[in-house]
Amino acid sequence: MNVWFDKALRVLLMLILAAGMTACAKKKVAPQAGMGPAGYGPGDMGGPGSGGALGADDARWRELGLNTEAERQEFMTQAQRFENEDIYFDYDAYVLTEPAKRILDDKIQFLKRYPKVRVTVEGHCDERGTNEYNLALGERRANAAMQYLANAGMSTQNLNAVSYGEERPLATGHDEASHARNRRAHFVLNN
Repeated sequence: MNVWFDKALRVLLMLILAAGMTACAKKKVAPQAGMGPAGYGPGDMGGPGSGGALGADDARWRELGLNTEAERQEFMTQAQRFENEDIYFDYDAYVLTEPAKRILDDKIQFLKRYPKVRVTVEGHCDERGTNEYNLALGERRANAAMQYLANAGMSTQNLNAVSYGEERPLATGHDEASHARNRRAHFVLNN
């Protein structure tokens, strides 16, 4: 009877463990369609795949002065380019380089075309240096980009700066090529 009890206890423990593992399993969530710049997805506000009907977010489009599908598509294309083109900095520096200024000049053209967009300028650093130092350097990089935009006549009312220091690396390597990719200012549309 002792052998039978041991086997029954083992089976019972295995059932309890199996039930516990099933109860703690993560639920699978269906993937969502990719979102475009500023959270505008392809099905939002009458975009492709929405059947052409204007959705609840139509007010966001009108706020930006985009009333036709063609204007919205142009905005989406331009916004994607705006967000995907970072400016880069030299090691331990926040002075804008000539290539960075050329990129910022392109961003100024976008902001002139769409003056009501809200932008967050993110300052980033490589992994070298203390967290505190990198947060301060990232802030100086974001502010240098914002100051360039302001000097070109852009309203700072719709601009915001934030520093992530070394916390959000673009490249995860520990070599100079990775460090160079992480010393950047990134631009995010917030509408």
